[in-house]
Amino acid sequence: MDFFVWQMEQHLDAASRRLGMLIGADGEGLIFVDNATYGMNVVATSIESHAGEEVLTTNHEYDAVLRIWRRACKRSGAKLVVRRLPEPIVSAEEIVESFMRGVTNRTRLIVVSHIRSPTALILPVEGICLLARALGVSVCIDGPHAPAMIPVNLRTLNYDFYTASCHKWLCAPFGTGFLYVSRRHRRNLKSPVVSWGRSLGGRSGNWKDEFNWEGTRDPVAFLAVPAAIDILESAGFDEFRTRTHKLARYARGRLTEYSGLDAIAPDRKEWYGSMITLPIAAANDGPPKHGRSDPLQDALWEQFRIEVPVIHWRGRRFVRISCHLYNDRHDIDRLVEALNRLLG
Repeated sequence: MDFFVWQMEQHLDAASRRLGMLIGADGEGLIFVDNATYGMNVVATSIESHAGEEVLTTNHEYDAVLRIWRRACKRSGAKLVVRRLPEPIVSAEEIVESFMRGVTNRTRLIVVSHIRSPTALILPVEGICLLARALGVSVCIDGPHAPAMIPVNLRTLNYDFYTASCHKWLCAPFGTGFLYVSRRHRRNLKSPVVSWGRSLGGRSGNWKDEFNWEGTRDPVAFLAVPAAIDILESAGFDEFRTRTHKLARYARGRLTEYSGLDAIAPDRKEWYGSMITLPIAAANDGPPKHGRSDPLQDALWEQFRIEVPVIHWRGRRFVRISCHLYNDRHDIDRLVEALNRLLG
């Protein structure tokens, strides 16, 4: 009782401030949530759209995010507009221009990934946010893969909501997501879980109160985030990003040589960081049935103890390779050897 009532809030505030230092934001605008999906649900619950309005997104979005907004739009009578990005990718300007042509006078909100999960592409969210703000359109950025992998400075983005997860590249515990909210939206933010809605420690009311106290939820994972930041900071964020990008680039060369197929994005750091998705020369019989992983992904794990997602996207089959400080070129070589043995 002493911890939950008198200590927890100040510890959460301290952890928020430490995370805010990493992402270029003030801790006052940040709440901890279970993961980015939870944060996106908070936004979908809080944004009041109406019949005839539109939510604009891209064909590169995470399936769970599309599902969230399909349900939200169905509930309100709004329309989800999925804008196809140009292919092949040539420039950030082309992507921004093409995507923003989907904005109309009915557009209520833009939902866009910072780093696309299946394709690992870094999208030019700065340009999108800048034009959206000029047009008076709100923006929600889905950024689970961005913190730590690339520099994130929320003060330079003209956004309304930014949600992400710390268990990925930052290596914090599972259940450590966050949602950052611009000042003009904080008062109207709604939690999917209705509880006391006030500080149990008796401090003055705060917009975070609805989210800090959701019953006796264990906050330990949230409070461990500063330790995770300290560990990666001790290795050096610049060193981490340089080293892991070089390894992802090595993977690009090895897989391109193996398959004879070009990568999705140009070979420049602005398009991919520590993670890269590459096509493989395998027959594509379509994605596996719902709830099943690709047999190739299963075989890579069962026969070689290699865990790597096998992605089906736009009629092709890909592997998505993630490089951290505990990986080296030998891991990439083993993957290529395994693919060669399984696929020829």
